Amino acid sequence: MSLNIADYPLLALANLPDELRSLPQDRLPALCAELRSYLLHSVSSSSGHLASGLGVVELTVALHYVYNTPFDRLVWDVGHQAYPHKILTGRRERLPSIRQLQGLHPFPWREESEYDTLSVGHSSTSISAALGMAIAADQEQQGRKVAAIIGDGAITAGMAFEALNHAGDIHKDMLVILNDNEMSISENVGALNNHLARIMSGSLYSTLREGGKKALEILPPLKALAKRTEEHLKGMVIPGTLFEEFGFNYVGPIDGHDITTLVETLRNMRKLKGPQFLHIMTRKGKGYLPAEQDPIGYHGVPKFDPAQDFLPKAVATSPSYSKIFGDWLCDMASTCPKLMAITPAMREGSGLVRYSKEYPQRYFDVAIAEQHAVTLAAGMAIEGKKPVVAIYSTFLQRGYDQLIHDVALQNLDVLFAIDRAGIVGADGPTHQGAYDLSFMRTIPNMVIMTPSDENECRQMLYTGYQHLGPAAVRYPRGTGPGVDIQQPMTALEIGKGRIIRQANQGKSEGKSESKGIALLNFGTLLAEAELAAEQLDATLVDMRFVKPLDETLLLSLLDKHDLLVTIEENAIMGGAGSAVNECLMRHKKLVPVLNLGLPDYFIEQGSQQQILAKLGLNAEGMLTSINEYQAR
Repeated sequence: MSLNIADYPLLALANLPDELRSLPQDRLPALCAELRSYLLHSVSSSSGHLASGLGVVELTVALHYVYNTPFDRLVWDVGHQAYPHKILTGRRERLPSIRQLQGLHPFPWREESEYDTLSVGHSSTSISAALGMAIAADQEQQGRKVAAIIGDGAITAGMAFEALNHAGDIHKDMLVILNDNEMSISENVGALNNHLARIMSGSLYSTLREGGKKALEILPPLKALAKRTEEHLKGMVIPGTLFEEFGFNYVGPIDGHDITTLVETLRNMRKLKGPQFLHIMTRKGKGYLPAEQDPIGYHGVPKFDPAQDFLPKAVATSPSYSKIFGDWLCDMASTCPKLMAITPAMREGSGLVRYSKEYPQRYFDVAIAEQHAVTLAAGMAIEGKKPVVAIYSTFLQRGYDQLIHDVALQNLDVLFAIDRAGIVGADGPTHQGAYDLSFMRTIPNMVIMTPSDENECRQMLYTGYQHLGPAAVRYPRGTGPGVDIQQPMTALEIGKGRIIRQANQGKSEGKSESKGIALLNFGTLLAEAELAAEQLDATLVDMRFVKPLDETLLLSLLDKHDLLVTIEENAIMGGAGSAVNECLMRHKKLVPVLNLGLPDYFIEQGSQQQILAKLGLNAEGMLTSINEYQAR
């Protein structure tokens, strides 16, 4: 979408922060209105994250207005809210390409812009990175300032509190901004509280505070009394005692949509020494009523008409894997009172909405705390419960030590339902589920299953649930091929694959007897593998289990096949194909094996179909790779 100067005259003058800072401060409210309108109309015409960005328009403008970016460092947490930041840092015209193949990255990305100081996608990393930058700035002594912007969801993670604790201890100059975007602005955010924030961030208050500390050094009892008095007085009007205990000077909460107050407060706090904490209250989806009323629904949006007060509904020909999991969970819970469901803030994405309503006493959303989620499940399993951890592949990485130390080492009965495994598409390299097979396969006691369709997913979830010990079922984002789902649940035999298609090699008239090709599929690329197998007249095997591997079936294929091709939507290095290679070497079978999967680089954003085609993981790509391998 090209910028219409007539519609956005001020925004046209603020393509970069230097230009923004040249505008009179009294023009900033009008600029915010234009920025919010541009964001709405751009995202609605191209799709992307919307509600988060609408909520931080004033904050983004104020930060770039006060801070000398890019010399000063702004560190955004997660990055869903960074669209206004991208617009104001020279990427306005490219915003319609966001999340698309070879377009703008969906989150702040260091390779994309000097204004993006930290590449992000996972939450709760901003304070740690900002502290590292603040330490470097302190040593360089060039006057560089650092600010981290973190949301109320991201600050629930243990990593954020670890960073706060360290920052308060070493007392470096930095600012942490908590963007608190609850559904309504609390009562203490108003004229009085904004006034208090200006006073407490000002130089007079700071001078008196620090001067008073020095004066009281000679009288420790009075100093302790004064500190307690200050804490009690501040606690009466502001909820910042916790952050003060971490060693931060707390200011707020203030209205995050009052651009004048934001600018004045940030100017004051930029001058202060030591760790500072600014608490702002914003409304997610601000300025667009449907998004304000449904911030979850408008978090990530398809193309839509802003004039309508609803989003278009996607027409699915088959249920998503997330829904299959959610339905199975409810069915299982109805027969097993020991079932407990745990998710780290992924209720909607993991298909847990229905379960959370039907079984609220057995549903636990632990917020963005993956490590805690895994060990919480371990504690439940120790007491005889049957916990199911619903988690994205890319987020399970954050609970890896707990998976090893707290679950597998003790052989505890925990089922991991791993959503978004493989290529997720538009969210790009931070969210591609590329590594779960590799990092789980090395862990003793784990059972790892890769369903190839909807029914296989349901039956494998049941299989993993019935198994005594840790088990994982990994499935992709989106819908399956449309296979009928059998409602009765049947446990599969652990570690057994199935032959889908038997090759007819050597039987054609005029052809000599020859060995053929066997395709070993792990997961939901089976439909594409089937098309390739038909073209090649190859045997096709759905291996089902990555661990334990069906070695009996694998070794039986060697009599009639002189090439094995493994297919997986996981990193080739250390993945399911590697398990096949290791098995053959262990049995001293020198058979050519071609491993097809995700390559050894981080995979960019784009649609799932585009990325899989680019990586050669559709039927055409598989045929090309196999033919090229045979021609060597």
